[in-house]
Amino acid sequence: MKKSKRYLEIKSKIEDKEYSLNDSLSLIKDISSAKFDESVEIHLQTNADPKNADQQLRTVADLPHGTGKQVRVLVFAEGDAAVSAKEAGADFISDEEIVKNIENGWQDFDVAIATPDQMSKIGKLGKFLGRKGLMPNPKTGTVVQPQNIPQAISASKKGRTEIKIDSSSVIHFNVGKASFTSDQLLENTKSVIKTIMESKPEGIKGRLMKKASISTSMSPGIDLSIDDLESSIS
Repeated sequence: MKKSKRYLEIKSKIEDKEYSLNDSLSLIKDISSAKFDESVEIHLQTNADPKNADQQLRTVADLPHGTGKQVRVLVFAEGDAAVSAKEAGADFISDEEIVKNIENGWQDFDVAIATPDQMSKIGKLGKFLGRKGLMPNPKTGTVVQPQNIPQAISASKKGRTEIKIDSSSVIHFNVGKASFTSDQLLENTKSVIKTIMESKPEGIKGRLMKKASISTSMSPGIDLSIDDLESSIS
């Protein structure tokens, strides 16, 4: 596939080497030139075999500076828990109408949170929410006890990113926007890397991370030093 002139110009600024996290973020700021505010993404090739249950990883990481977009939260709760969710800033509280809308394809929300008692009631929505990664799940901190709803909504609103090893053994995650300062991107990245390292599956022997790269939505990848990534959180 033929690359654009802009893409090739950006590519020429990227050296064939592994960059430190700090240097890569400086370069990201330099090469971002799209007419929209590009997302900044990191891709980690792991040594995991996702076919083995003890080598799977799924969790969430907090982003101190958010993702750069407004997060809309839907809460599945009833009674006092629903009142608490509304007071805590939930954008939508599920009712029969919302359930029907979801079954008809409505998905104008970014995070769905549920209390445990609601899971049996919303199981039928799994085929609609699951494919978009929106189904509440204890592993991603989106199935919570009623008293923890305010904290879950606050964390979701502030900014979180899901961490999951895909079928190719890769973890893809967003650390913000190109308009963020280098320090904001650095702190977001460190938070995610720390969570990943602390959540290393027991079945993976040796190093978790094999290769890594960072890019904007429209740029080529910049190879990262694994040694530097690991030492950045120490």
